Amino acid sequence: MIDEVDQRLRTWVGRVLGGAPVSLAVPDRETVDRGVGLYLLELGPAPPPRTARRPPLRVSLCYLVTAGAESPERAHHVLGELVFAAMEEPDFEVDLSPVPVAMWTALGVLPRPSFRLRVPLERERPMPVVPRVKVPLITRTVPSTALLGRVVGPGDLPITDAVVELPSMGLSARTDTWGRFRFASVPADTPLGRLEVRAKGAVLAVRAEELPTEEGALLVRLPLKEG
Repeated sequence: MIDEVDQRLRTWVGRVLGGAPVSLAVPDRETVDRGVGLYLLELGPAPPPRTARRPPLRVSLCYLVTAGAESPERAHHVLGELVFAAMEEPDFEVDLSPVPVAMWTALGVLPRPSFRLRVPLERERPMPVVPRVKVPLITRTVPSTALLGRVVGPGDLPITDAVVELPSMGLSARTDTWGRFRFASVPADTPLGRLEVRAKGAVLAVRAEELPTEEGALLVRLPLKEG
């Protein structure tokens, strides 16, 4: 896919300059003095475009653009034509910040006028296939009810601030001054599962259906050490 951008830039240079030689090779002492250099420096991130479809994968290709000719004046003319033409392209980004001298040194050529050109590269992603629902959606209303209870210790004395939980339903409550707790809504026709009670270092885990009731409320006797 990057080669398609290479070809696009070759065509663009030809349209601007009318058939000047173009090199994609690493700049060296010979190539920088002949025609236009389009050296791919790096790949960088690019924000995806705003679209209602699934956004494409997108990167930014950064090219170093140089120009060489039979005279410095001609090379400067070519470079000027290219930079202003690039500014006219809606998806080109022209970077005129100085190229570090260290990079020219690494390439083995003298620093020269140039600019960096960033061009987006996209790869479309197909929309995921969502299977059609072939059966009607059936909803069922589950009747619910409040669950009341009381936690007591030795001598049936109420236990305040005990933690009462129904783990299978993600419900938790604390007892009041009289040891009472309340879950506002639990399924009326579904087993409640394990009830856990913690207070004063004691823990009790028992099935709610196995607890005795007192005036319509569960009665939880928590074994605490006396004294």
